[in-house]
Amino acid sequence: MRRLFPVTDETVAGASGGARGRDAPDDATDRGWGLEELAEAYAYPDVHEPWLRANMVSTLDGAAQHEGHSQPISSEADMRIFGTLRGLADVVLVGAETVRQEGYRPARAREAFAALREAAGQGPAPAIAVVSASLDLDFALPLFTSPLVPTLLLTGAAAAPDRIAAAEKAGAQVVIAGDGMGVDPARAVRALGDLGLRRLLTEGGPRLLGQLVASEVLDELCLTISPMLTVGDAQRIAGGPAPAVPKRFELVSLLEEAGFLFSRYRRT
Repeated sequence: MRRLFPVTDETVAGASGGARGRDAPDDATDRGWGLEELAEAYAYPDVHEPWLRANMVSTLDGAAQHEGHSQPISSEADMRIFGTLRGLADVVLVGAETVRQEGYRPARAREAFAALREAAGQGPAPAIAVVSASLDLDFALPLFTSPLVPTLLLTGAAAAPDRIAAAEKAGAQVVIAGDGMGVDPARAVRALGDLGLRRLLTEGGPRLLGQLVASEVLDELCLTISPMLTVGDAQRIAGGPAPAVPKRFELVSLLEEAGFLFSRYRRT
């Protein structure tokens, strides 16, 4: 892995083959990055309000998945970053359809992140927060029956009482984040913040990400650009009605490994 942006004296020297100081960071040389380096590269900003970042992958022709799954367009480096982003998060926000399609399981405690999480005052693993209006989910799945941290369910006030009861019986914590059937993204972010969960990560899917973008609650996008072409009619990373004005983000970091680009954008 090597850093392409931001450009520093070290990246310029590495790209040109110039001399480097013995102790200079070797960001521009293609090499394996350790956990501490990745964690530093993707550290959350020091803020007192919830910070919501998204982690998505897209092919060169804009597909967010292949045959319904993101794994075929991913890579080993992409999965390392996926694990790093989870290891830094308090909670992972995900749409119900993605839970069903991707077979979501509870986040697990990873020894490599234990010290980092303890130092940040975090629990052993991030909670999973599922956004669902209908609560049409299989509560017998491990995501609900055996999570290390109780799974959260974000839904609206008009959700069916029997589904809420079933979710709570399975051990999930139901959080009301909308006045009707659906979930208000801004209210969902506030509700998670009220629970002490400030480092927020969403992994989609496209419909949920589109709602977060339209509601202007997305602070950061970590986008892996996969050097693949899939054609077909796969979804983009975000879907739904287009906002009146495109949302502008700025590039803050760009890494590369084996042709995969790992970009990080923040809202301007």
